Formats: sequence, structure tokens, C-alpha cells
Amino acid sequence: MDYKVTVATGTSEYSGTNNYIYVTLVGENGESEKTLLDNPGLDFCRGAVDQYTVKSSAPLGRLLLVKLEKQRYWVEDNWFCRYVVVEPPGAGGVLTFPCYRWLVGNVKLEIREGAAKRGSEDSLPQELNHRKAELQERQNTYRWQAWAPGIPKCIDAKTEADLPQDMRFDNEKRSDFESSLHYALIELSLKKLVIRFGKSWNDLDDFKRIFWKLRSPIAEYTMEHWKEDWFFAFQFLNGSNPRMIHQVQKLPPGFRVTGDMVQIFLKPNTTLEKEMQDGNVYLVDHAIIESLPTNVIKNQRQHIAAPFCLLYEHPDQGLIPIAIQLEQKPRRHTPVFLPSDPPLAWLLAKMWVRHAEFQVFQVLSHLLRTHLVVEVFCVATMRQLPAVHPVYKLLTPHLRYTLEINCRARTQLIAKDGIFKRVVSSGGDGLLVLAQREYKVLTYRSLQPKLDFQDRGVSKLKKYFYRDNTLMIWDAIQRYVTGIVSLYYPSDSEVLEDTELQAWIKDVTEEGFANVPKLGMPHELTTKTDLITLLTVVIFTTTAQHAATNNGQFDWCAWVPNTPCTMRCPPPTDKDAIDMQLIMDTLPDISQSCVEMAITWHLGRAQPDAIPMGQYVEDYFTEPEAKDLIAEFQKDLRDIDESIQEQNKGVELPYLYLCPSRIENSITV
Repeated sequence: MDYKVTVATGTSEYSGTNNYIYVTLVGENGESEKTLLDNPGLDFCRGAVDQYTVKSSAPLGRLLLVKLEKQRYWVEDNWFCRYVVVEPPGAGGVLTFPCYRWLVGNVKLEIREGAAKRGSEDSLPQELNHRKAELQERQNTYRWQAWAPGIPKCIDAKTEADLPQDMRFDNEKRSDFESSLHYALIELSLKKLVIRFGKSWNDLDDFKRIFWKLRSPIAEYTMEHWKEDWFFAFQFLNGSNPRMIHQVQKLPPGFRVTGDMVQIFLKPNTTLEKEMQDGNVYLVDHAIIESLPTNVIKNQRQHIAAPFCLLYEHPDQGLIPIAIQLEQKPRRHTPVFLPSDPPLAWLLAKMWVRHAEFQVFQVLSHLLRTHLVVEVFCVATMRQLPAVHPVYKLLTPHLRYTLEINCRARTQLIAKDGIFKRVVSSGGDGLLVLAQREYKVLTYRSLQPKLDFQDRGVSKLKKYFYRDNTLMIWDAIQRYVTGIVSLYYPSDSEVLEDTELQAWIKDVTEEGFANVPKLGMPHELTTKTDLITLLTVVIFTTTAQHAATNNGQFDWCAWVPNTPCTMRCPPPTDKDAIDMQLIMDTLPDISQSCVEMAITWHLGRAQPDAIPMGQYVEDYFTEPEAKDLIAEFQKDLRDIDESIQEQNKGVELPYLYLCPSRIENSITV
């Protein structure tokens, strides 16, 4: 019996191999001959799709597995296999075996036929044994580790070099990531050198001297408009930290603002009390960073404030700030800053709020609530779901590169001697304390945008483009996930009885999120609705939520006075004593400013190898019904993209971070 076999090699650099490759076909009635696939060095080139004939002395029956084996030929040469296609003799049709794995060393690998199956749908010993063996191997490879107490667990890997090859960056990605960082730091060094031979910071215009090549249209717009109150307020809605603003019916106990103080900023014939009751007053409260341990940089203690910022949706002016207090527990001389104060006093108060925003969005909104939350799902997926499982097939494209970028963050960004320690006021001990505080209050509910907007009372807030775009994308993901789940889980009972799925959610909640006391995520999935909601949260977090916090960070941080990474003097207590010299002494110095600009450019720039949201370059699903659902999802995303682009035509300050074409399919940076 002759079986036609097609083998596809990866398309990225160094995917090909000159080693020996063998294949064996496994059917319900037996196995084929172990067949050497042609001459080493002649086939399996990068991007190659090679065809062979594999013989069997008797019909194999229904094909179950393809066994691949790689053996060294002269030198070790890793190989990336995309897929294997088998055409049995006769009219048996064509079967696809997705692989998308690296074969490293002298290794054997078994891959399943592409149809997604729950464990209960397998009955043959070969299928059941393969599921069990695959998970045992994965659980030995992907182990939990507590990186620090009080935060979710992560992958057991000291550096990215300890990760399995399948979780590593491709060579092109690694080269680009490291060269872009090198480029940014070289420009940083040149700027510092030029400025060192010139003058130091004397006034705010001096910050223009570090713009050079690293710039963007919104960064330049920020430079021109950052002092304006409407622009300051706009960033709470559509900047890199759009999740903090919430409606208030009454003021927090420690906030000393009174109605008389802000009366002049409200519409005529009203009061602060009435406007709060009417739902027009909002608050941004940075209590989470109160009394945070502060960093020491160049033997100088840095400073952090935990401000209140009160905002009012004026019928004519839109959202504007009307009061700022820089301490949660005011002392006798703690001032409340107002727009009617001396201009430099009001400006410095806003800078302190933006400085608090830098700490919260970088450490909490970005790193912890996207990167590290998703890492839990990534590790649990690799440990508990075999490659043939429908949920594995659904999630794995959205987990690409996340483990490596997180390992790099732990070793390069937030390590004891990392970039945060060098230039950020919460670097060092403060960063861990901040993370631990966040995870004490993190809830599953807050990861679901519809509930989050409802809880924050922002459903009617005007020009909240992040909210509007988020809801469109959430609905599209939910429709797609509902289709996939309904395809493989006809009723709730199949969800409840899926032992692999239950082991997965148990690993997520009892291992990964063991140190998150108020999370409220179910430890057991009992209905399709439970499963749909959870999977929608995961995909939304890996795509849109990460894009919303990551992709604009250079736009809002490149002009350093708009979002300073650190403050070198304590918060002011005397409005009349604030002058330009105090502001310049407080803002980051030349070196800190250059590093902030370089790193936010490096992390926020568009990635050359980015896979846009909903584009599945690897065909894990092979069934026509699943492919139809993917096509519908992609159409939904195109429609959303066109709608957002249309809304932003001719807009002076566009909000395009949540265009699906600009959102990556996974967290890769």
C-alpha cells in the first residue's frame, strides 16, 4: 500500500535541516514502514513542501498518528515542521496533521490528525496513550515557579534561554528585538553625549533636544498640547491607562476639596453635590501607590505621590480636571491644587498625577494585568491540554512568544538591576510591593470590560474611544468563541465532563492564581457560558487589552514632562513657592529622560513580524466548520477596523490603537 506524504518545513530563518528525517504512519490496524525521507541536505529547506511515498505491507485503516524522527547527520541541525499531509491509497481523502513544532536533537515526535477532539471522543488505545504521554512530557517541561510571593506564578525558567524551543522567538524576531534596543540605546548615548557638552535642563523646551529621530505624530502633538487641561483629561480616557477613571457620587474621606473651591469651573447655576448626583463628576484615585518604597538612583532618593484627581464633564468644554490633591492622608499644610492656581503650580500638580500614571500603567495595567495574567493561562494550557484539544487549538495562536517576552521582562526590565531600577521611581523594592498590592484586589470581573465599565460608571462618558472600540472587539471575540465552543461542546454536560478542561481551569486558579485572594474566577467550568466568558477574557487580554496599554506608550511618554518616569524632589506643599527651577529639579534628569524615551519607543513600536489580530497563519483547526467561524471572525474584525478608521478620518488626535489591523494576535513585546 502506497501512501502519499507531504511534509512542510517552516518559513522562518533556520527552520530547515540537513539531518535525517524519518516518518512512520500509525493507523488503527498497524504501522507503516519507518521511511527515510530522501537525502539529508537536499530536502527540508526553509519553506519547502516536499512529497514522498511511504509504503505499508497492509492497509492501516483509519490513520491516527504520524511519527516523525530526526537524527543527526554530521552536525546537529534543528528542524521546524509545519504540518504533514497524508493521502491514503484509494478514495480515502486527504488528512492533515498539524505540527508547528521544533524537533531539537535526536528526537521522536508523534502528531495527531487535525480534527479537534475532547478526551471522551477518543476510544482507541493509541489515541488515549498519545494524549496521556503528551501531557506527561509537557508537565515535565512546563513547570510552575513562584517568582515572588503574593503574585501569580510563572514558568520555571531563569532566562529565556531556559525555555523550550517552541516558546522562543524566531531568529528574525530575536534579531529585530535586540537590534532595535541596541539602536535606541545608541541614539540615547549620542543624545547624552551632545547634551553633556552643552547645557543641562534649564527649562521645559530643553526636552526637545532629545526628540531627534525617535518621534511619532502623536508624540509631537503631545509636546505641543500637554499643558492643556482637556488634553490632560483625554489621556485618562484614551491614553495608555484608560481603566482608572470612575464616576463618583461622593468624595473620598481624605480628599479635602469642597464645592466652593471648584464652583467656578462648573456650569452656571449648579453645585458640585448636584453634579455628582447627576453623574457628571469623575475621579482618578492612585491610592494603590500610597507610601510605596521609593527607588534610589545615583545615590539620590526618588519620590512618589498618590494623588486624587477630580474631573468634571462640562457641557461645553468636555472632560476637564478641576482639583488635584497629592496626598491620600492630608496633613495640615497639604494643598488642593486648582486650575485657578498660579500656572506653574497647577502644571506641576498635573505632572505629579501623570507620574503616578506612569507607575500604574507600566507595572499594573500593562505588565501585571496583561503579560503576567496571560502567562498563567499559557503555562496551564501547555501543561493540561493536548494539541488535539479544541481549546488548545483556539488559544495557542494567542500565546505565541508570551513566555519569552515575560522572561525578558523579569531579567531585563524589572530585575533588581534592570531598567526600572535605573530610571523609575518605583523601581527596586517598590515595584514588587506595588505588584503585591494589585494582586490583593485583582478580580476576574475587572478583566471583563462590560462589567468593568458598568462598575466604574463610565458607560455614558463622552469621547471614551477606548470603551467604544473595546466593546466592539469584545463582542466580535465572544461571537467567535461562542461558535467554536458550540461546535465542540453541544451542551453544558460536555463542558463539565471534560476532565482535561477541568484540570486546566484547576491549574489556572489553584496553581497560577493561588496568591490572588479576591480573583473570583471559577475553579470548575460547569456551563458553556462559563467557558465562553473565560476564553473571551483570555483572547481579549492577549490582543486588545495589551494593545491599549502597550502600543501608545511612546506617544504619551516620549515628551517626558507629560509622563515622567521618576520625580527627584518631593511633592510641593506651597503653591506660591513653585517656580521653573523647582520643576526642572523635580523632573527626570538627562539620562533618565533619554532612557524613558528609548525604552518606550523600543516596546511601543510596531513589530515587523507582527501577526494581526485574528490572522491565523498556522492552521490548527482543519475542520471546515471551524474554518468558516474563523472567516466570520476575520470579517467582523475587518468591519470594526473600517469603522474605527472612518471615525478617525480628519480627526486631529486620532485613537487607532484598537484597530484590529494594529493589534497583535498575542503578547510579543
